[in-house]
Amino acid sequence: MKKLLLLLATSFLAQQASAQSYNLLIGTYTNKTTSEGIYTYDFSSKTADAKLKSIAKNVANPSFLTLSDDKQYVYSVNETGESSTVSAFDFDSRSGKLNFLNKMQSQGADPCYIIANGKNVIVANYSGGSIAVFATEGNGQLYNAKQVIKHTGKSIDPLKRQESAHVHQVLLTPDKKYLISNDLGEDKIYLYNYEERSKSLTLTPKTIINTKAGAGPRHLTFSPNGKFAYLAHEFDGIVSVFSYKDGTLTKIQDIGTTAKEFKGKIDGADIHISGDGKFLYETNRGDANTISTFRVLQDGKLELAEITSTLGKGPRNFAIDPSGKFLLVAHQYTNNVVIFNRDSATGKLTDSGKRIEVAAPVCLVFTK
Repeated sequence: MKKLLLLLATSFLAQQASAQSYNLLIGTYTNKTTSEGIYTYDFSSKTADAKLKSIAKNVANPSFLTLSDDKQYVYSVNETGESSTVSAFDFDSRSGKLNFLNKMQSQGADPCYIIANGKNVIVANYSGGSIAVFATEGNGQLYNAKQVIKHTGKSIDPLKRQESAHVHQVLLTPDKKYLISNDLGEDKIYLYNYEERSKSLTLTPKTIINTKAGAGPRHLTFSPNGKFAYLAHEFDGIVSVFSYKDGTLTKIQDIGTTAKEFKGKIDGADIHISGDGKFLYETNRGDANTISTFRVLQDGKLELAEITSTLGKGPRNFAIDPSGKFLLVAHQYTNNVVIFNRDSATGKLTDSGKRIEVAAPVCLVFTK
């Protein structure tokens, strides 16, 4: 009986440890850095300890990653100018290993964002100013692009990279009926009708929203209930708040992310909302190197709670771990991921003292 109880207790503890452990995939820049590719860490949501499990080597500039719906495959951009590609990998969640399957030309220079849905993988090509839709089947491999959409406009400030279209994000709306594309070069938000099963017209034009000229719309995130959207602008650091319903975005607020006396370069980067929908976070690079915390009010609008140093340089992507207890910031230029404790009641961040040392990290993805 004692042996049985011991076995049951051991099994329970193992299950508890497993439930508190997640894979953390880190995409990096490999060009002119010491990064070897895509890193997989075992991350404890109890202690915030991270242990290296695997490295997918010889992957060129895998600066942004995404998982398939079933979490069996990982897709990566390979941001290498005119020769850019998109890569597919089989993913073993137990070992953390990525097994290369194949790659395709990205159909535009410098892809910077990628999503997967159903049998489609969709890529935003920054320098190419285009969106490419790739077919994928049950084996996870990528097939020829079945649709490419090229944006052709520009905006007011060529010194701020607005001399041509620069697609910076592709994102499905919560209802999966529409795709949003933020074009930093044009100061526009494109909404496309999304037909997942279409063989050639997955995306068809619906609406174009003009944002503030010279602001540079970069990344957008939705509230967990799908009723609100929050857009981070790169050049002025403003977050725009929209109500969302049936493919329509209606702006209800603009709010700053830096202190009023701040005069330096902002370079807004990433934006995410907590799982309970109570707090929104946004990172700024440039001279700021901060993360701003906002309280989300009942009407979806934001109220600034605090501005915190990210304790590094070049904060790009960041992620809240699945437990909600930690927030991790990837620093491209100081070559580490800084781990913050997150107070779920106040949203505020404090330094945990823990770091993941990895060269040029720019994308963080959690999965089981």
